[in-house]
Amino acid sequence: MKMIKIKTAQNIDVDYELAGLGDRTLARAVDYAIFLIAYIGCAMVIAMLSFQAIESKTYAGSNTYLIPIIVWLALCVLYDLVCEVFLNGQSIGKRSAKIRVVSMNGARPTIGQYLLRWIFRIIDFGITFGSCAIVSVAVSKNRQRVGDMVAGTAVVKLPTELKFNNLVFAPITEEYETQYPAASQLTDDDVVLIYDVIKNFNRTRNSELVYRLAVKIKKHLNIITPDTINEYQFLEIMVQDYKHLTSGGQSILV
Repeated sequence: MKMIKIKTAQNIDVDYELAGLGDRTLARAVDYAIFLIAYIGCAMVIAMLSFQAIESKTYAGSNTYLIPIIVWLALCVLYDLVCEVFLNGQSIGKRSAKIRVVSMNGARPTIGQYLLRWIFRIIDFGITFGSCAIVSVAVSKNRQRVGDMVAGTAVVKLPTELKFNNLVFAPITEEYETQYPAASQLTDDDVVLIYDVIKNFNRTRNSELVYRLAVKIKKHLNIITPDTINEYQFLEIMVQDYKHLTSGGQSILV
């Protein structure tokens, strides 16, 4: 499993899995299906215009037929660039496959990077009919096509989006006492992030994420912890306290 670090909105680096050839092929198949539907739609428009011209015994003019053709060609050419710029690194196909384009440093790619990826589609999918993209994604270290290598981007798998209400909690005793009242200043999204980092640590043993998030929360909430509590324990306590303070308090993260 190949990983890359992604910087979250809270400025915390989290490891994400690089998208493989299968994920990218699935996304491309969905996008091509959109092109095919658009092509059929344009063909139907041209057929309808031709039928109306024959029925009315008039000449519709070549420019009239060119309009749907130009629209379809523009869709095929500009689709990826427009989608990735305005949909945060995703086309409709990538969104359905739950993958996204990111910069190699984990940040959101710039318009220049999206543009480079788009230009090199000529090599990846045009001149080589897709064979270059398939080979480069299959054999490259970071599963990149040529456009990714030039632009300094990669495509990653997105984790299943967590909602606070979907987090799994277990009952705690009624005698539970809040240790850090400042936990009430957190948001549901903050707690989801803590949950992600705890799960990530349990899976990868990457203590750096735990340390950095704990330090950031302590600084943000002006909390000082005793030496007997480590950063992992602190994050668990923050989740306990938040749930206790916001819901009358009967839960703890498991």
